[in-house]
Order: sequence, then C-alpha cells, then structure tokens
Amino acid sequence: MSATLRQRAPGQAEKEQLIAAAAAKEQQEANVRAAAAPGEQEKFVPPQFTVKQLLDAIPAHCFHRSAVRSSLYIVQDFIALGLLAWASFNVDSTVAKFNLSPIAYNLTRAAAHTFISIWMGLFGTGLWIIAHECGHQAFSSSKDINNAVGWVLHSILLVPYHSWRISHARHHAATGHMTRDEVFVPKTRSQTQIGEIKEEAEVDGHEVTEARQLELQEAIGDAPLYVLGNLIIQQLFGWPAYLIRNASGQKHYPRFTNHFTPSSIIFRPDHKNQVIWSDIGLLITLSVLTYWGMMRGFREVLVLYILPYLQVNHWLVGITFLQHTDPLSPHYSAKKWTFARGALTTIDRQFLGPIGGLVLHGICETHVAHHISSKIPHYAAWEATEAIKNYVGEYYLKSDGNFLVDLFKNYRDCRWVEDKGDILFYRNGKGLSKRVGVDENGGVSDSGVDVSADKI
Repeated sequence: MSATLRQRAPGQAEKEQLIAAAAAKEQQEANVRAAAAPGEQEKFVPPQFTVKQLLDAIPAHCFHRSAVRSSLYIVQDFIALGLLAWASFNVDSTVAKFNLSPIAYNLTRAAAHTFISIWMGLFGTGLWIIAHECGHQAFSSSKDINNAVGWVLHSILLVPYHSWRISHARHHAATGHMTRDEVFVPKTRSQTQIGEIKEEAEVDGHEVTEARQLELQEAIGDAPLYVLGNLIIQQLFGWPAYLIRNASGQKHYPRFTNHFTPSSIIFRPDHKNQVIWSDIGLLITLSVLTYWGMMRGFREVLVLYILPYLQVNHWLVGITFLQHTDPLSPHYSAKKWTFARGALTTIDRQFLGPIGGLVLHGICETHVAHHISSKIPHYAAWEATEAIKNYVGEYYLKSDGNFLVDLFKNYRDCRWVEDKGDILFYRNGKGLSKRVGVDENGGVSDSGVDVSADKI
C-alpha cells in the first residue's frame, strides 16, 4: 500500500518538466520587460513638520555663537593662504635645484603652481563661507561685528557683501518656492524649447514612450559634450552672471536685475546705503589689485589672486547648485510651500572626503540644518544635522556620491519642471522624473515663526 502511494502518477515527470520550462520562460520575459521599462517611480508625500518642531529637535547649545571661536577659523584660513603664497614664491628656485631639462623644468613648475593654486582656491572658498556666515549673523552675537567682518572678507573676494546678503536672505526665506526663491530656480517646460505635452505619461514623467523620449532629448540638447560644455560655462561664469544679470534667478524679474544698483527689484529703498557700501568695498579691492599689478607685475596678481579667485567662483557655484538641484528634491507652488518644507528641499553632500569639513567648514555636509536655522554657526551645525536627520527620517536628503561626478550628473538630469502642479520634480532630458508628488494629507499651516528676509 505504502509502496503504491510512493509511486508517481503517469505523466507527472513530464508535467513537472513543462511547469519548470514555463516558469523559466515567464521569468525570462519578466526580465526583458524589467530591462525595457523605466524604474519604479517613487511617490512623494510632502512633510508636515512646522518650523517650531524642526527647531525644537536641535539642541539649544547649537545656537550659541562665539566671535572668538569663529575668528580662529579665519586665522586658520589666512595662515594656510600665507603658507601657500610663500610656497608659490619659492617654486622656481626650488625646482631649479634639480637641474632638470627645460621641458621637465617648465612642466614641474606648472604642476607645482597648479597644485598651489587649487589649494588657494579651496581655502579662499573657506573664507568665503565664513563671510557668508557673517551675513546670516552666525559669526557672532553682535550684528556690528558680523557685518564688519563679512564686509571685509567678501569685499576681498569681490562679493558685494550687503547686496548679496539681502538677496541670499530672500533665498533662505523662500527656498524651494517656484515664484519667490532667488537662485537656481528650475526652468519650466514653457521656458525651454521642448514644446507642449504630447503624451499623457509626460504629466507624471513616467513610462514616456521611447519615441517621445528621443524627441525630447533632441529638443533639449542632451548630448554629453553639449551638457559638459554648458556646465563648464556655468562653472566659469555662473557667479558673476548671477550678480550682474540675475542668471539662474527668477525669470519674471526685470531684464537688468543685478546686485550693484540700489534701484534693483531685489532691494527695498532703505537698502540703498548698504548697496552703495557693498559697491565701495569692490572698488577698494579692485584698486588694490590694480596697484599691486602696477608695482609687482600682472603675473604675480594672476598666480596669487586671479586664478584662485576663479576657482573660488567655481566651487561656490558648484556647491550652491548641488545644494538645491537634485532629481529627488521637490519644488513647491505657493499653494503648498511652507518654510519647513522649503528647508527640507536642500541636500547634504560629502565634499571630496575630509576637505569639506576641514577646509570648507562643512557647508556641504550640514546644509539642511543651515536652512532650518541659518544662525547656527558651522562648528555647531554637525550636531544639529544629526538631530535633524534623526527627527525627520526619510525627509532628510543626503548624497554620498563623488561631488564632481554628481555635479555633471545633476546638471545633465535636472533640466526642467512642469508649468503646472503644486509639487514639482526635475525631468531629465528624456522627460522622466524619479519622483512624483502625492498630496494625500492636504495643506498644513506653518507654526507662525517669522522667517521673512526682512528680519535677517
């Protein structure tokens, strides 16, 4: 009896073979479909935090500002720059001691000066960030000290201190707001050359047909060399272009919006004297550079100031761009924007290993906390960041990717957002987005904390 039960029914073996073959075929077809179809699009429900909740999550001592401690970082950066300048003066004589051939001598000199210039640019960016903290009143508890130190440091770096401080405060007061933010505001579909929506799938940026993706790529210009060329232009000229003609700012501002004219739409009438003082700071620096060149020669000014200055601009634009431009970062309409939501649109990133923390004072690694409260000094922002990360959970955005690689990828993949919608995400050159906004809980009112630019 038991032996009979153990016998297999006729055809059982053939059946199992057919089932196994069918399962294998189904899996193969599923693999093909998965490879051909776009990845799963993540649904994003906007956070419901208030400003008060975010501030309460940060330890109180993180808000303490010390002029003495902040000044030590200025001393650090100037010592580093002084040593690098000394090294630059001694490159030629040091290389000459090795009795190299003319070609090897010139190549070694060029490599040494390039190395020194890169580090001067990095430490110059560190000074820029300290001046930026002064503009936020995070350097000291004294407004006079903050503005005096910030005006000197930013003027040295050809930044109109008060003028930019004012526009930057407006950026912090409306981060991620499609019509009020001040910098790196996304282009909308109508502001590009790609034309109107042709497929229903384009509305969400998911499962767009391959033919339509090719059309969009051709219309927007998605060739790698084209993207790289435009990125290089942004990195070389983006900062002065923003100051001079509002490049990357709000598209509805008047044509000649700039940071040097008191009548610019960026400023109120009572800002006039501050804008003039900012311009005076620039004129003083330009006069000193001219006199320096006349006395010591243009080459010295080029090597010790102009080339490092251009690198400061490069890092500044790249850092700011990546803080506010990412496929996972939302932008909001006026209907759905709150200060807390805007602060959480920004992204923390690693800047070239330890350089970000040691030289750039954590401006990349702690930027979310900086947007929640810009008066937190950089040396306290690390602890504040951990507290915020633990509190907001999945709404904390961070990238551990290589900074320079991310700069190219995000410039390539963040091309435009749709004209309509309350929660908007960047589309890449194919019209695809990684996220789609889903407002399941309705709008929320903010905590009532006054975060307007006028109070900063």
